[in-house]
Amino acid sequence: MGLEEEIEELREEIANTPYNKSTESHIGRLKAKLAEKKEKLQNQSSSGGGHGYAVEKTGDATVALVGFPSVGKSTLINALTNAESETGEYEFTTLDVNPGMLKHRGANIQILDVPGLIEGAASGRGGGQEVLSVVRTADLVVFVLSVFEIDQYERLSEELYQNKIRLDTEPASVSITKSHTGGLRVTTSDSVSMEHQTIKDVLREHGYVNAEVTVRGDPSIDELIDAIMDNRVYLPSIVSVNKADLIDPDYLPTVKEDLRSHDIDPETAIFISAVEERGLEGLKERIWEELGLIRVYMDKPGRGVDYEEPLVLPPESTVEDACLDIGGDEFLNRFRFARVSGPSAKHNDQQVGLQHELADEDELRIIVRK
Repeated sequence: MGLEEEIEELREEIANTPYNKSTESHIGRLKAKLAEKKEKLQNQSSSGGGHGYAVEKTGDATVALVGFPSVGKSTLINALTNAESETGEYEFTTLDVNPGMLKHRGANIQILDVPGLIEGAASGRGGGQEVLSVVRTADLVVFVLSVFEIDQYERLSEELYQNKIRLDTEPASVSITKSHTGGLRVTTSDSVSMEHQTIKDVLREHGYVNAEVTVRGDPSIDELIDAIMDNRVYLPSIVSVNKADLIDPDYLPTVKEDLRSHDIDPETAIFISAVEERGLEGLKERIWEELGLIRVYMDKPGRGVDYEEPLVLPPESTVEDACLDIGGDEFLNRFRFARVSGPSAKHNDQQVGLQHELADEDELRIIVRK
């Protein structure tokens, strides 16, 4: 029996096994086996030496536009950035990953127009694994849906999930420390509902024999497996609905109901028209909000505060991160102290050290040794 047949058998057994406390451990073992076999199958598929997409990450953050063919991603990236992606009213116009640079609020945000996904992409159809590997490197996923095909969202989400991309969630709190003896010793917080035996059985299926294991929160079996395998990528996402210029007013309630049926709040979805460049400012703002980038205005000796070209950093960045961005380890080693004014400071010109966490629109002066 081949791997694909084994995977299908496991899926059927999981689907046909009712979930309750008495079957939890058995389902845990089945799901752990399924995850391992899917991993093996994907590794076999990706070792075939097919065409890959090498995209250098540049700018302050990277956003991947994800959608099925002909949904309008190429037109959208051309409208948002300086890219020149070929567009056409037929499928698979984009055959290579096409990057462009969105300049917004002083930040340079790289936008990737990836080839249109098709169902089965995670298993290799249409070069899907190569496409999805590019998405994994992004900081934000922007779904581009056709207003007439909202159900594309569920199919796209499933393809991303099958390629180990977890959207709009955090990894489960699972700590594993291997040891030489003692078997599997499991400690859980009060909120964990999963049985210790289930946790041990899942770990054994993944090759653990002796280890100290701590689980917090209340993860599902799938979330536990994700944490154990440690090759999942956790990304935020937003939904844009393209071709909004073609919506008849009477059809709008249907579109909103379709969105709700896929757990998408119509008030948070961004309705756009890439062709007519409608709604793009709103989309840019949502991208900015989701990335959570921080603009730091540097107070430069003898020149004052530079408000034109801020230092743009990831969320929760510290003064140390700013030093490394400016001049690397050499500059960091010369650091004496810094002075901060703005949202993160208790008062203007507050003297701070390397671990001070910066906020958007702080003003920062760094004092270094000669």
